[in-house]
Amino acid sequence: MRISGLQKLTLLDFPERVACTVFTFGCNFRCPFCHNAGLVVGKRPDEVSEADFFAYLDKRKGVLDGVAITGGEPTLQKDLIPFIRKIKEKGFAVKLDTNGARPDVVKTLLDENLVDYFAMDVKNRAEKYASTAGVNVDLNAIRESISLLITRAPEYEFRTTVVKGFHDTGDFLAIGEMIKGAKKYFLQKFTDSGAILGTGVGPCSDEEMTAFAEEARLMIPATEIRGK
Repeated sequence: MRISGLQKLTLLDFPERVACTVFTFGCNFRCPFCHNAGLVVGKRPDEVSEADFFAYLDKRKGVLDGVAITGGEPTLQKDLIPFIRKIKEKGFAVKLDTNGARPDVVKTLLDENLVDYFAMDVKNRAEKYASTAGVNVDLNAIRESISLLITRAPEYEFRTTVVKGFHDTGDFLAIGEMIKGAKKYFLQKFTDSGAILGTGVGPCSDEEMTAFAEEARLMIPATEIRGK
């Protein structure tokens, strides 16, 4: 497993858990507003060895109760599944962030009951998915991952980072249709980390965020705003 970063403590990344966050390198999307550009393109950051990571977990038993895995896109990692198995064997819950482009990996994780909480990014309505993701996207794969999570995941959320120029009125009704039946949907206000992939992107106003959330609630009543 190629671990490109480790946040040793988080109270935010894994709902209702005290966790650490593992960052993986590489992504198959190129979202212009990506806030983790250093994990997507360029030189691979210094890595944390698996041995060091698991030694840290062993020391934090009784303090941590979860591990959040994010990226980049973790499902691209060929050792992801055995890595999560080891975490589960040590008694920790696992949260996985994904863009949903690899439903085969999502299905295996569900089949083996390896992930306690999935968080899937839904970039935009179908017609705007490629421009928002920065690459051509297999929408059938995205829809399959959505269906798998809604029907089989123990806990999950869908979320959209809302960005000026990429999202507008009508988009969230269409996204709501894509994830119809979802338990949770979050709109995340874009913030510039200073290390984004593109230029000229910015946040929507609080008023726009509120209007978008009201639109999404027509399809997904449990829609909330993060980062307002």
